Amino acid sequence: MRNFRENLMHMVFFLCALTSIFAVALICIFLFANGVPAMKEIGLLDFLTGAKWKPGNDIYGILPMILGSLYITAGAIVIGVPIGLLTAVFMAFYCPKKLYSLLKPCTELLAGIPSIVYGFFGMVIIVPAVRAVAGVFGADISGSSILAASILLGIMILPTIIGVSEAALRAVPMSYYEGAVAMGARHERAIFTVMVPAAKSGVLAGIVLGIGRAIGETMAVIMVAGNQPRLTGSMLKGIRTMTANIVLEMGYATGLHREALIATGVVLFVFILLINLAFSVLKRRKEA
Repeated sequence: MRNFRENLMHMVFFLCALTSIFAVALICIFLFANGVPAMKEIGLLDFLTGAKWKPGNDIYGILPMILGSLYITAGAIVIGVPIGLLTAVFMAFYCPKKLYSLLKPCTELLAGIPSIVYGFFGMVIIVPAVRAVAGVFGADISGSSILAASILLGIMILPTIIGVSEAALRAVPMSYYEGAVAMGARHERAIFTVMVPAAKSGVLAGIVLGIGRAIGETMAVIMVAGNQPRLTGSMLKGIRTMTANIVLEMGYATGLHREALIATGVVLFVFILLINLAFSVLKRRKEA
């Protein structure tokens, strides 16, 4: 009877694993089966490097959306990664127990706030603040911009980076810290030259998860980014991301327009795969 139960549980776990693989395979099949034909019809280079998106004229170039996603994600990384990593270090090595009991639930609560609420916060607080600060320097802008979206996404990826990085830092044996202190290192030097490098694999994992959250975010970005499909190098101007482009137009798109939006999803999917692949390669090199 015991062997039967163990075999049954093994089968259940195996089926759960197969379900996950099957779900990923279905998503891949749907995206590529509907998106690749559109890329062939439009032309791969025209689709990826085209600077104009005009569905009414059958012009489908997603370069502005690709750059928009990259700009906003890069801005979120610049803002969120240093703050998240330093917060994780503080919580792991500096935070008093009483303050930790308050700070830890607050950071976890950030992860549970819906995207639409973040979007409202961005519209009411961040966008007017960007507009006011730009006005001080003589710039007349609406505030809905790459900068506003980057600030908002930087806040949204904080709980992911903090949670994973803190867990990685706490997993490092304290003997590393004690050995560094015994050799004469000060508290800060022991942490930043021994403990943090020893936890770099987990820290990188948190950063990659944060990047995935940032590049895939939709609703909050729609509410603060301006949603203008154009090429721009200014952080104070509005732009449209790939996710926003899909959400804004999928409701009424038909024919080639709909397939082009699905093809945009294929490009986004490939971006996520490349990010995870780069992380895996980097992790293997460091472990070797």
